[in-house]
Amino acid sequence: MNHAFEIALFAHLLGVTVWIGGMVFAHFCLRTSLAELTPQSRLPLMESALGKFFNWVSGSVIVILLSGGFMMSKVGNMHAPLPVLAMAAIGIVMMLLFGHLRFALYPKVQRAVQSQRWPDGARAMTSIRRIVVINMVLGVVTIYLAVIGGV
Repeated sequence: MNHAFEIALFAHLLGVTVWIGGMVFAHFCLRTSLAELTPQSRLPLMESALGKFFNWVSGSVIVILLSGGFMMSKVGNMHAPLPVLAMAAIGIVMMLLFGHLRFALYPKVQRAVQSQRWPDGARAMTSIRRIVVINMVLGVVTIYLAVIGGV
């Protein structure tokens, strides 16, 4: 018996769990816990934590793309059920937002920390936080689509 689809689904869900769970932790736990610290203490810690998290998300995105592409091929590609197509579209948007976050905004945080320009770092972190919230909402919508779509 071939369990390739089940293995792909497991890998896909594991990648989604790492990504969405990490965003929930970073936004609701880490960020709020660090709010009491000064920017000089908070921003270097966030830079370090986000750098590690973004590496995990990058790996998750690769797993999600590969497993999702495989599963799409098994359910009809562009003729897949509407919830599956919607999940794929939302996933692409989430990945593009993550790319912007990782390659445009996070380097601003890194430069601000290196040069100790705390207001610049705080502005970049505000933009990162907004995108994380958007991606969390999109992630929850995607999970809902998976449930109603019977995936």
